[in-house]
Amino acid sequence: MGLAIAWPCYDSSVAFARWDPLRDLLAIQQRLDRFAPGPAGWQPPVDLYETADAYVVTAELPGVEQGDVEIQTGDGRLTLSGSRREHRVACEQYHRLERGHGAFQRSFHLPLPIDSDKITAELKDGVLTIRCPKTAGAPARRITITP
Repeated sequence: MGLAIAWPCYDSSVAFARWDPLRDLLAIQQRLDRFAPGPAGWQPPVDLYETADAYVVTAELPGVEQGDVEIQTGDGRLTLSGSRREHRVACEQYHRLERGHGAFQRSFHLPLPIDSDKITAELKDGVLTIRCPKTAGAPARRITITP
């Protein structure tokens, strides 16, 4: 007959998970960023990715009209700015306000030069897509180190 040992500090119904300190630090930083002083307004979520011939930026801008968005380039940066108007509803009391409104600005450094004359932008279904073609620069080459 086997002897069962009861471990008072062990709960067999709890699943074990690998601790990821970086994930925890990022979560803490996101929580603190909400309280950090910064530019007023809101920050639309943005994806920036690179293809073989261009950088592509997609930004979620629901409720923002085309005339309320401005895109600028210069000094290797792409800047997206604009505003979303506040739409108040006649009611006695709001119980929750989570959708941001007001001015916003996002700026991104692009590692390679872009052709500013060929940048295209499209706002469709609340998603802004900006395509920034890279300029045809010198081809990559290997540099030999001399002794």
